[in-house]
Amino acid sequence: MSARLPFERPLGATPGGIRVWAPKADRVAVRLGGEDHALESEGLGVWSGAPAWQPGDDYWIVLDGRRLPDPCTRFQAKGLRGPSRLVDPAQWTWTDQRWKGVRLRDLVLLELHVGTFTREGTFDAAIGQLERLHDIGITGIELMPIAAFPGERGWGYDGVYPWSAQAPYGGPDGLQRLVDAAHAHGIAVVLDIVPNHVGASGEKALRAFGPYFTGRYTTPWGEAINYDDADSGAVREWLIQACEYWVRDVHVDGLRLDAIHAVFDAGAEHVIAELARRVHAVDPRALVIAESGLNDPKVIRPNATHPPLGWGCDAQWADDFHHAVRTLVSDEREGYYAEFGHVAQLAKAFDRPFVHDGGYSTFRRQRYGAPAPDRKPEQFVVFDQNHDQVGNRAFGDRLEPRRLRLAQFCVLLSPFTPMLFMGEEYGERAPFQFFSDHIDKRIARATREGRRREFAAFASFAGEEVPDPQDPATFERSKLTGKGARGHAALVRELLAARRELKTTPPTHASVEAFDDDARWLRVRRGPFELLMNFGRAQAVPAKGRTIVVTTGPAKLQDGGVRLGAMTGALVR
Repeated sequence: MSARLPFERPLGATPGGIRVWAPKADRVAVRLGGEDHALESEGLGVWSGAPAWQPGDDYWIVLDGRRLPDPCTRFQAKGLRGPSRLVDPAQWTWTDQRWKGVRLRDLVLLELHVGTFTREGTFDAAIGQLERLHDIGITGIELMPIAAFPGERGWGYDGVYPWSAQAPYGGPDGLQRLVDAAHAHGIAVVLDIVPNHVGASGEKALRAFGPYFTGRYTTPWGEAINYDDADSGAVREWLIQACEYWVRDVHVDGLRLDAIHAVFDAGAEHVIAELARRVHAVDPRALVIAESGLNDPKVIRPNATHPPLGWGCDAQWADDFHHAVRTLVSDEREGYYAEFGHVAQLAKAFDRPFVHDGGYSTFRRQRYGAPAPDRKPEQFVVFDQNHDQVGNRAFGDRLEPRRLRLAQFCVLLSPFTPMLFMGEEYGERAPFQFFSDHIDKRIARATREGRRREFAAFASFAGEEVPDPQDPATFERSKLTGKGARGHAALVRELLAARRELKTTPPTHASVEAFDDDARWLRVRRGPFELLMNFGRAQAVPAKGRTIVVTTGPAKLQDGGVRLGAMTGALVR
C-alpha cells in the first residue's frame, strides 16, 4: 500500500501537537494565550506544529491573520464562533473494561434528544434515567446529533464540527461519563452523525480553510459536502477520522448516519463504505446504522471486493415499515403516506420491510427500491415514531395511546431491530416540536417563515398558530414530563419480555399466515406464536393458539380464534 498522504495522517489537536488542513492559506498559526505559534507546511495543504499547551487550553487557528475555530475541534466550549479547546481523552477514567457491547440481534433502541430527555437537558442528567431504561428492556440509546451546533437548543442536524460534543449538554467530558455509565447498565450508545451537510452558520468558516463543499451536487440544504471533487481527500478524512474518534476514544458503540442518500460520491469506494470499513477496523463490534432513502440492500451488504460491492453498514432504517403501520393505525394519507394504508403492505413488510422493492412508486413516479431476501431481519431498524415522524408534524403531536399500543405491538414483536422514540416507553403525551436557536438573524427568520409556510394549511385547520422554532417556549414544551398513559410502561415491559422469548424460539423469522384487507386484520406466525393484529372494528380474528400471552386491549378466546377489540393486538400461543 502506498504511503499515507499528509491529510490521511491524524488531523486535529492533541497534547502532543496539531495538524490542520488549510490549502487556501499562505500562513497558518495557532493562537494560544494571545501569542501566535507558526505551523510548518507538510504539503498538500496540511500544516503542523507542537505548541506548548495543556488540556483545557483555548486556542484559535489563524489563517493569514484571520482567527477561526479548528475544523477538527473536540470542544467549542464558548459556542460555534468561540475558540477551540484542547481535549485529552487519556485523562478520562473508564470503568467499562469488561463491556462486550450489544449484538445487533439483541438491540432494542430508544432514540432520545439530550436537551429534552430531562429537565436539565444534559448528558449527566440522562445518566439518572439509565436504570429505568434497563429495567424496561432497552439495550441501546441513540442520541440525536450532539456535534456542536448553533445556540443553546436545537435538534442538532445543523451541526458544524463533527468532532465536538455540544457544550450546553456537557461537552466531551459529560458524554464520556454518559457512555461509561450506560455500559455499566448494560446499555449501548449510538451517536447520530450527519455526513450530508453542515449548518449554514458554520459554512463560511469551513470555506476559509478549503473546498469542503462542491457545486457538482446540490442537497436540500445547499451545496453538497465535497467527497469526490478536487481536494476531497482531506474532507473525507475530516468526517471519517471524527467517526473513528467517537468509537476509539469516546467508546461509543455505534453510529447512525443521517440521510446517506444525500451523500454524493462517484469515486471507486463510496465514502459511506469507507467510513463503515474504517470504523469496523477500529472496533469490529461497532455498529454502523444508515438512514437511507434508497431502499437498496447494497447499503447493508458486505463491503466485498467482488460484485455486488456492498457498503458494509450493519443495519439501516426501514421507513416503509413505519408508513405501513402508521397508515393502518391512523387515517393519514397525505404525501408519501398516500401509497400506504393496506394490510397487504404490512404483511409484505413483516418478511422484509421494503414495501417498495423495485415496483412502481406513484409518489416518486418511478420504480423504486430493490428486494433484500439475503439480508438478515435484524439488519433493519423499525419504529412507530421517531424524531422526524413526530417533530416534523406541524404541532409535534404523538400517536394517541390506543393506536400507539397497537403500533408498538407491531414494532416490538417484529423480527427486526426495534426502536422507540423517547417517552413512548411509558406513553408520554408532551409533544416533540421543531425548535432551533440560530445565532444568525437571517437564518432564524428563514427558518421561522419556512416552517409557517410549510404548515399554513395545518394551522388553519387546527385553529392555532404553528409553533415558532426560535421561541424558547417551543423547546420547553418538548421536554419530557415523565407522565404517561396508565399501564403503558407495564405493557411495553410485557412486549419486550415477549420479544426476548420470540427471539430465542426458532424459527425466529416471521411468516404471514393470513390477512383480510377489507376487515383490516393480519395474522403473522413466529415459531409457536401467532401475532394477531386488528386495525378495524372489534371482531374475531382466526387463530390456532389457545393461550393469550400479551394483548394491547380487549381480547377473548373463542372457537377458531380470538375476538379483539378495535385497534388491538394479541400474542397467542
